[in-house]
Amino acid sequence: MSDPRSLSAEQIDTLLAQLQGVRENVARVVVGQEAVVEQLLVTLLAAGHCLLEGVPGLAKTLLVKTLAQSLSLDFRRIQFTPDLMPSDVIGTQILEEDHTTGGRVFTFQRGPVFTHLLLADEINRTPPKTQAALLEAMQERSVSYAGESHVLEAPFFVMATQNPIEQAGTYALPEAQLDRFLLNVHIDYPSETEEREIIARTTDGSDASVSAVLEREVVIRLQGLVREVNLSDALLQYIVTLTRATRPQHSSVAAVNEWIKWGAGPRAGQALALAAKARALLCGRYGATLEDVQAMVLPVLRHRVLLNFHAEAEGKDVTDVVATLLEALPAPAAPTL
Repeated sequence: MSDPRSLSAEQIDTLLAQLQGVRENVARVVVGQEAVVEQLLVTLLAAGHCLLEGVPGLAKTLLVKTLAQSLSLDFRRIQFTPDLMPSDVIGTQILEEDHTTGGRVFTFQRGPVFTHLLLADEINRTPPKTQAALLEAMQERSVSYAGESHVLEAPFFVMATQNPIEQAGTYALPEAQLDRFLLNVHIDYPSETEEREIIARTTDGSDASVSAVLEREVVIRLQGLVREVNLSDALLQYIVTLTRATRPQHSSVAAVNEWIKWGAGPRAGQALALAAKARALLCGRYGATLEDVQAMVLPVLRHRVLLNFHAEAEGKDVTDVVATLLEALPAPAAPTL
């Protein structure tokens, strides 16, 4: 595999054309949700993890499964339930007989986390002990068990789903785990036209076929290209300013001091920079723009900002905070391409 910096414009265009094939695959199966699909692909290019939230029936699981079918990657799904144990996720040791010596030895049997793309379905239905089993895998791309470290093969993504309206039998993800997700993607109801198309497609007996259009090596190469996308000093400073402005102790924005209990940490700035670069590449550009940064602010900050009771009493959410920040903070006048 060649160094991404040595790729010609024609080679980059070829890679991006294959990426466009993934979009077309998803469009054949899922109606609408263009912004959601874009954010999933940004997560893929940025080598991050994604948390999808939406009420039941909005095709969260279908989206991830269709994306997986479009990639020549190993894919596994874990249905999280209250009785799921950490060993059901990362694996466990089993006692086996060594036929050469006749003795018995412990061997590590790998769990479903040893894959390229892991769908953690309804992740908030399992207790914190099992949720925590994913922490090391998501951050370090490895799993430790019985004093040994087992490396996960690249690329490795966790795409988790949860329903925001259900409370009974659920366990909220702790802030430390939420911070491991590059983006928090909200899936909203479809428009009337899209809903009509959904009903028509799913009740006429047809079945849209999806084939793999993106090889593992291409995914890794695209991820390397993301790191090479230009991010100007002005945009970098804008990202730093945005991130720090979410913290009441550092912010000059009155709404932040009034509504936010805990602001975003440095990992939010890292995520925003990478997501902006990935979006630029997804759009066929080799330089991030102000539009890329502002488009990714909400999914990056949505799960990293903790609102206080004043905000809840006034019916405010993180969307309101982000809108206020973008309006209050001066943006770079001329982003460099």
